[in-house]
Amino acid sequence: MLDEGTAKKKTPINLTDLADRFGSDKGSTKHRYTELYHLLFHPYRGRKINFLEMGLLIGGPEQGNDADRETTDLPSIRMWLEYFPKAHIHGLDVSDFSWFDHDRFTFHRCDMDDRAAIAKSVAAMDAPDIVIDDASHASHHQQNAFLEIFPKLPSGGLYVIEDLRWQPDTYEVPGVTKTAALLRSYIDTREFQHSDPAVAAEFNALIPEISACIVHPVKYQKKRRDQVAVIHKR
Repeated sequence: MLDEGTAKKKTPINLTDLADRFGSDKGSTKHRYTELYHLLFHPYRGRKINFLEMGLLIGGPEQGNDADRETTDLPSIRMWLEYFPKAHIHGLDVSDFSWFDHDRFTFHRCDMDDRAAIAKSVAAMDAPDIVIDDASHASHHQQNAFLEIFPKLPSGGLYVIEDLRWQPDTYEVPGVTKTAALLRSYIDTREFQHSDPAVAAEFNALIPEISACIVHPVKYQKKRRDQVAVIHKR
């Protein structure tokens, strides 16, 4: 019989349990994203990957607060550092999190309204194997980031966009095609359709690099609104 200490070491780490422990809304208390992420990311756990999360703490300018707000925690970054013990975790946000010190964490401050700034931030890191966009949730921000970052992913990389059902009034631009609708147009027709022909052309140029695009509804319930997308790099 295993003693208690050995039994604890043998217990597999469940991502939802980590989310709940660190207070991330990705876990069972709210979005349940970690149920999907554990399924997708578990094969990467023991690998020396590069991981990028954009949007590090709820309550930024997308909710009417100043970008220079005081930040005191990084729930999901703490979760990722424990879940991926060999990964280098990159965090990107419009607010300042440079106070967080860890040898496997690098912070990049970036305004998602500035596409050139996104490109500069990504150029300063090794190509990410996994990307999660949990930033402002504004449609044009999500689309700017995808166009700059997805081409940098290696083959087999995963790109995730969260909270497709909600766009903030503080940032959303009238007339810009919602990201959920943009992705659904590709799923339905195998062509990206966008109100801006130039943006549509940029997305369509990436089709040869996409092996799968899957959009999940809120809490994986069939009749709920689009919530989280996973795009796989060919």
